[in-house]
Amino acid sequence: MARTKKVGITGRFGPRYGRKAKRVVKKIEEQMKKKHICPYCDRPGVKRISTGIWKCRKCGETFTGGAYLPSTPMGKTATRHIKRITGGQ
Repeated sequence: MARTKKVGITGRFGPRYGRKAKRVVKKIEEQMKKKHICPYCDRPGVKRISTGIWKCRKCGETFTGGAYLPSTPMGKTATRHIKRITGGQ
């Protein structure tokens, strides 16, 4: 199946579903499938195993996160508040 530069990963949908819906899916899936930075070893090797489950291929650590990204904006905010309350320990 040929994918063009414009549609990329959403080329599998063909002419169905419309341009805007495919753009949203393309953005989400490209972010989801790239290698992310591991919060434990700080290397780019984290891949998605299942919905909300992520695994680092370098250190082997498995952890939970967002459905499409290993760390969500709300999770970052919560971590920041917890560190502030506990004194950064």
